[in-house]
Amino acid sequence: MDLNKFPRETGIKDHDLYGEEHFTQTVPGVTYELKPVINPEGGVAGGLNTAWITLNNPGQYNSYTTEMVKGVIAGMHKASMDRSVVAVVFTGAGDKAFCTGGNTKEYAEYYSGNPSEYALYMDLFNAMVDAVYMCKKPVICRVNGMRVAGGQEIGMACDISLSSDLAVFGQAGPRHGSAPVGGSTDYIFWYLSMEQAMWNCISCEVWSAYKMERLGLISRAVPVLKKDGRFIRNPQVITDRYLEDGAIVYGEMVSGEEKAGADAVIKECMVDFSRLDAEVDRIVWSLSNLFPHCLMMSIDGIRAKKKFFWDQSKLPNRHWLAANMMSEAYLGFTAFNARKLTGKDRIDFLGYRRLLAQAHPFDQELIDAVLPPRKE
Repeated sequence: MDLNKFPRETGIKDHDLYGEEHFTQTVPGVTYELKPVINPEGGVAGGLNTAWITLNNPGQYNSYTTEMVKGVIAGMHKASMDRSVVAVVFTGAGDKAFCTGGNTKEYAEYYSGNPSEYALYMDLFNAMVDAVYMCKKPVICRVNGMRVAGGQEIGMACDISLSSDLAVFGQAGPRHGSAPVGGSTDYIFWYLSMEQAMWNCISCEVWSAYKMERLGLISRAVPVLKKDGRFIRNPQVITDRYLEDGAIVYGEMVSGEEKAGADAVIKECMVDFSRLDAEVDRIVWSLSNLFPHCLMMSIDGIRAKKKFFWDQSKLPNRHWLAANMMSEAYLGFTAFNARKLTGKDRIDFLGYRRLLAQAHPFDQELIDAVLPPRKE
């Protein structure tokens, strides 16, 4: 039966709460684009789409500004209300980053030292995470590059993650004046072991896509480097050895001379996301061939477990994060934002701890003592 013979052109209600004002081609911003569902032969499944929500701030590693947060909220709702959309693809512009969290320039220059304003911002951040969980379409995180800090957290809220093998994953809060309480501390231990989750949250190390695939944080890492017309795996990561002296090394980053050689190889390559996008298309096609309401019942049933713990913590975390803008967040974001002037992106941690050990109050004297001085 040709279903296209029975169009319903009138009388369909519009349930979208938002217009187009939150989507923009300007940078920074969020773009919203419908792309057709592709079948395994490369053909178009007419009348069915994926909604691509793209963080478009590549010059700042797709860190989200206040306006971009609004764009994600609007995009997730718009996709939910669009009957033609099979799935959402949540990604970033460029080939360097999916997202590195909140925009530190905005944090340092507007929100630092202004806890009431940051509390309002956190209401929007919480609503962005909620929008992912409440989206009535499967949400695929297309990890086109770094997924770090708040970027890691909004990525983990998604249902499936498919990643470029150049991407790295991790948290940055304890190094730059915050804490990974935008979701990571709520349920990252369901993806990783408890000790791995602990170290990933507090160490501020970044782990490779292959390591995260092995540990179960993401569904698949896909090669995106092309050399002489052929795809090669990321040479910065060990993928040809699993055990070495009893230790698991598969997915670990190379170092020393190996890293220098790997960096040289990457310079000879071009980045091609066609295999990553083909994997996205494959997943979307699989989802397209399922009962939509049974699919969403299944997804919401799994999401509910993550969302339960997220809901327990998001409000108290909102208040703590706001208050923290008067102390360690002020130091951390100020130092990071001034790194081009000082040559350093973090405070004097040992000096700070020594002052605290002396019960020194958090005052301007302490701030001046631990922030990096400007270069002469």
